[in-house]
Amino acid sequence: MNARIVIDTDVYISRALRHTSVPAKAVDTAWLEATTLLSAPTWHELRIVLQRKKFERYIDPETLGAFLRTVWLYAEQVSIPTPIRACRDPRADKFLEVAVHGRADLILTGDADLLALHPYEGIAILAPAEFLQTH
Repeated sequence: MNARIVIDTDVYISRALRHTSVPAKAVDTAWLEATTLLSAPTWHELRIVLQRKKFERYIDPETLGAFLRTVWLYAEQVSIPTPIRACRDPRADKFLEVAVHGRADLILTGDADLLALHPYEGIAILAPAEFLQTH
């Protein structure tokens, strides 16, 4: 059975900007071995953040568009019927929502606020390097 993985925005950003980074290798592994999960709020955040002016010098619009299409094509869309409020940073709750409502096995993140919750309702929360050690 394919693992179900939520990838947080910062990990995706690392993948988009540095193709050989540890987070990039973790995303590539997830794309090959698992089903990745997105919700409308996590998708919106990824698109908005990557279109910030500060990233323009690192990724051209054509490459960015191709990356976002790849993220979308690999991901299963998850609807969020009820909110979750569990993280000390409420902005990170959207990743817990995708994980719980999408029946995820894992959240892939570098966010200390999310990592502090490992495991959350039986869902592993791992940094990219930890994830790669097991795959």
